[in-house]
Amino acid sequence: MLEIRNLHAKIADTDTEIIRGLNLTVKDGEVAAIMGPNGSGKSTLSYILAGREDYEVTEGDILLDGESILDLDPAERAAKGLFLAFQYPMEIPGVATMEFLKVAMNSLRKARDEEPLKIPEFLKRVKEASGSLQMDMAMLKRPLNVGFSGGEKKRAEILQMKLLEPSLCVLDETDSGLDIDALKIVADGVNALRSPDRSIVVITHYQRLLDLIVPDAVHVLYKGQIIRSGDKDLALDLEKNGYAGVVGEAA
Repeated sequence: MLEIRNLHAKIADTDTEIIRGLNLTVKDGEVAAIMGPNGSGKSTLSYILAGREDYEVTEGDILLDGESILDLDPAERAAKGLFLAFQYPMEIPGVATMEFLKVAMNSLRKARDEEPLKIPEFLKRVKEASGSLQMDMAMLKRPLNVGFSGGEKKRAEILQMKLLEPSLCVLDETDSGLDIDALKIVADGVNALRSPDRSIVVITHYQRLLDLIVPDAVHVLYKGQIIRSGDKDLALDLEKNGYAGVVGEAA
């Protein structure tokens, strides 16, 4: 379970506060959508959850399964079960996707005092997961994300998520740049990961993704605070009427 308590955060080495007293709870097994106008702090929140050093938490706490993660670095947070899918996945020239996956999986296993995967078992898991995402194994021999289309990059991230089996998945506008076919493949991959012991946070602007990944809860983020929460119907209302009404009520 994710619990955020009165979180305040700013851009590091500045006085620019982005998150201003944010409270949020995402239960085990829940898919929570976070929506809001541009500049509300949605992507900033995802980076803070992952432990990005560009931001400084000045007040409040973030709890994952009841334990604070504020003092943990990104690798330690990953070992605790947190996974962030980026809006714009980074290209890493010279590092084959397959090698990246092997190192990532075995690094997590080491952090959890588990034995590293032997090559046959590793390949079996990768083939099963990539097949479900309609990914050609030949693509995994290429450098990570280098020359990948937008859809291929997002599928590669969902592949990582399937293989690493995190307890908290944070998807930062994963629908950005996807055509209809790629969007459905990615959404199917996310839906396949829904589990009673896994929480998923979907950050998005658009209802089209939430038509495919139907959320249990929807939260509206504005000026660094959650100003309204509801069920999936809240997202439909925002799609129809925009944010003006919700923002006006919170003002």
